[in-house]
Amino acid sequence: MTKGYLAFIYFLLAGLISPLLAQDVKVRSDIEVEKESDDVVLEFGADIFSRYIWRGNDFGNSPAIQPNICFSWKGLKIGSWGSYAFSKHSIEFNDSTIVDAGNYAEVDFYISYTYKWFTLMVFDYFTMNGLNANQGNRYFDYRNETTGHTFEGCLSFDGPEKFPLQVMVSTLFYGYDKDQDSSGVYGLGEKNNFSTYIELGYRIQFKKIDLELRPFIGGIPFGSAWYGPKAGIVNLGLTAKKSIPITPKYALPVQVSVIADPMDQNLYLVFGISM
Repeated sequence: MTKGYLAFIYFLLAGLISPLLAQDVKVRSDIEVEKESDDVVLEFGADIFSRYIWRGNDFGNSPAIQPNICFSWKGLKIGSWGSYAFSKHSIEFNDSTIVDAGNYAEVDFYISYTYKWFTLMVFDYFTMNGLNANQGNRYFDYRNETTGHTFEGCLSFDGPEKFPLQVMVSTLFYGYDKDQDSSGVYGLGEKNNFSTYIELGYRIQFKKIDLELRPFIGGIPFGSAWYGPKAGIVNLGLTAKKSIPITPKYALPVQVSVIADPMDQNLYLVFGISM
C-alpha cells in the first residue's frame, strides 16, 4: 500500500471520532423566516430523513433522526442541532479496504443574528465516536492543533418575497480543517485550510396548493478534505416542501429533495418529515 493510501486511511480513522459536517440548511431556514419578537422564545423539535445529505455528501448511509432546540430573541438565536443514524455503516476505499464507522452521531451548537435580509452565523461542528459513544470523543479539547471541533462562519442573504434569492458563503476558520500534507492529501497538514462553500438558491412559492420549490447550486473555490480535492460544483438539486393536513389544527411538514454531487458523481433522493 502506498504512502498516499496510508495517509488516507489515517484521515478516515481520525474522522470517526472528530467533527465533520452538519445539516445547516434546516437551521438557516428556521433563522431566515423567524420574525422579530420582544419575548424570548423556546423552540424545539425533530426531523426524520431517509438520508443525511449535507452539501452533497452522505453521512451515515442511513435514515437519521435530527433533533433541535433553540432560544430566540428579536434577531438573536442560540441553539443546538444533532443527527443520529438509525444503523451502522462502513467506509470502503482502495477497492479492497473496509473500515467500520459505527453509527454516525453529530451534535452542533450555533449562534446567529438576523438583520432584515442578512444573517450572520457561527457554527461549532462536532461528530461523536460512532464505535463507542462514551469514549474517545475529546469534546472539551479546543486546541487548534488537536481539537475535534470545527468552527465555521457564515453570512447569508434571504431576499424578500418579490426577490426570493438566497445566497450563503461559509468558511471554516478554526479546528479540524487542515491543509495538504507533503503528499498532497487534504486534512493532514498543519495549517488551517479555510475551506469555503458558496451556495445559491431560489424560493418559488405556489400558495394555492401550499407548495414551495427551491432549486439550489453549491460549490467550492479550492480543494478541501470536507468537500473535494479541487474547485467545482459539489451540491446541485431541487427541494419541494409541503404541509399535509392531519387534523383541522395540525399539518405535517414534509419535503423531498433530489441532490447531485457532480464532483463525486453521486445522486440522492431524500425524503424528510418535521415534528
